[in-house]
Amino acid sequence: MMHLTGKERDWVLYDVGNSAFVMLTATVIPICFKNVAEGTGMSAADSTAYFSYASSLVTVIAAVLGPVLGAVADMKGFKKPVFACFMGIGVLGCAMLGIPAGWLLFLGIYVIAKVGYQGSLTFYDSMLTDVTTDDRVDQVSAHGYAWGYIGSCIPFVISILLILYAEPLGLGSTKAAALVFAFNAVWWFVLTLPLLRSFEQICYVEKKEHPVRESFERLFGVMKDVWNNRRIFWFLAAFFFYIDGVYTIIDMATSYGKDVGISDADLMLALLLMQMVAFPCSILFGSLAKKLEGGRLIRLSILGYLVIVLFAVRMSHAWEFWLLAVCVAVFQGGIQALSRSYFTRIIPKDQAAEYFGFYDIFGKGAAFMGTLMLGAATQLSGTSRTGIGLLSILFLAGYVLFRKAEKA
Repeated sequence: MMHLTGKERDWVLYDVGNSAFVMLTATVIPICFKNVAEGTGMSAADSTAYFSYASSLVTVIAAVLGPVLGAVADMKGFKKPVFACFMGIGVLGCAMLGIPAGWLLFLGIYVIAKVGYQGSLTFYDSMLTDVTTDDRVDQVSAHGYAWGYIGSCIPFVISILLILYAEPLGLGSTKAAALVFAFNAVWWFVLTLPLLRSFEQICYVEKKEHPVRESFERLFGVMKDVWNNRRIFWFLAAFFFYIDGVYTIIDMATSYGKDVGISDADLMLALLLMQMVAFPCSILFGSLAKKLEGGRLIRLSILGYLVIVLFAVRMSHAWEFWLLAVCVAVFQGGIQALSRSYFTRIIPKDQAAEYFGFYDIFGKGAAFMGTLMLGAATQLSGTSRTGIGLLSILFLAGYVLFRKAEKA
C-alpha cells in the first residue's frame, strides 16, 4: 500500500471525518425524517419527494456559492479560513439535527448542515494540488475516499448501537438520536484539526487591492477558459450527468429502500457493508490507474452504475438491496476519486479552487437534477421505481459526453 506523507495523511483524515456525516445523510437522517413525516400522516411517496426537494435545494445553493467563493479562496491565505468556515457550519448543523423538531424544521437544519458540508468540499478538493504531486494524485485521491469509507464505519457502528439499544440503555429514541448527531459532529470536527494545523497553500494568486471585484473578474475569465478548452468543457458536461446519478443514489438509496419495504435494520447494515467493501475497491481503482488509463476506468464505472439502476427498478427483497449495496461499493469510490484526479490534471494549478468551484457546479451542484427528477416522478406516478428508472438517462448521457471529452 502507498505510503502517505504527513500532509497527504492530514488531508485524507478530513475524508474520514466528514464521511461520518455522509453516512448519516445516507441512512439515519432520511430514516428519521421519513419516520417523523409519516407519523403526521404524510404518505411514503410524499416524504420521499420532500426529502428529494430538500437535497435539490442544497445542491442549488452550493452551486451558486461554489465558484464565487472558490475564486476568493484561490488568493494567498484565503483557502484555509474559508474551508474552516464551511466546515464549522456543517459540524454545527449536524449537531443541531438532534434537536426535537417537526419535519419541516428538521429539513431546514439538514439543508444548512449539508450546505456547510458541500461548501467545505469545494476547498478540500482544491487542496489536493497543495498537498501532493501529479504523479501521486490518483492514489492520494483514492486513499481519501477509501479511508473515508472505512473510517466512517466506526462512528456509524456506534450510532447504530445507540439507536438499536436506546431503550435498554435508558435513553429513549429522542435522546439516542441527539447523541448520535452530537457524536458524529464531534468526530467530524476532531478529524479536521490535523488538516487545519498542517495545511499550507502553495498554489495561489496574489492578493489584490479589491479582492472581491478581482475574484469576479477572474471568475468570468475562468468561464471563458472553460468554454475554449474543449477537453475541460466536455469533461464537465459529462461529469454533470454521471455524477448527478451517483449522488442521487447516495442521497436517496435509503428512502427508496424504505418505499419498497426494506426494514430499517437491513438498510443500515447493508450500507455499513457498502462502506467496508468500498474501502478496498477504492484502493484498487487508485492502483489500477497506474497501469490502466484513468478514463477507461471512469467509463467502466459509469456502465456499472447503469446496470445497478436498471436492476434497482425491480428490487423488492432485502437480499437484493444488500447485493446492490455491494455493487455500488465497487464503483462509488473509484468514480469519485478518479474524476477528481482526472480534473486536477487538466486544470491550471494556481487556479484550482476557482476551477473546483465549477467542478462543484457540474458535479455536486448538478445533483439537484437527479433528486428533483426522482421526487417529481415519484409524486406523479405514486411510486419511486419510476424515478429510479429515469436515472439511467443520466448515466447514458454521461458516458457519451465523456467519450467526447477523451477525443477533444
